Amino acid sequence: MNFNDKMEEIRLLNQFNLKSKAYGLKIHEQDASSGSVSAAARLFHKGLTDHLDGGYLTDLGIVAAGHAQALLKILED
Repeated sequence: MNFNDKMEEIRLLNQFNLKSKAYGLKIHEQDASSGSVSAAARLFHKGLTDHLDGGYLTDLGIVAAGHAQALLKILED
């Protein structure tokens, strides 16, 4: 996996709302970039989400998204 693939996964993790488990992501293959579609599939295969096309974060996904979002916040300040 190359650097751009990893960045696309991090970008998707940063889109999840960690304040509520009721919010997920749906990556529509016909509307999303091929990079987003592939990243969503990789997150699913890594056990971070519960559906191939996004879905909800798993417990491990919540941890990963929390780290990704914390890093983004630190870099913004």
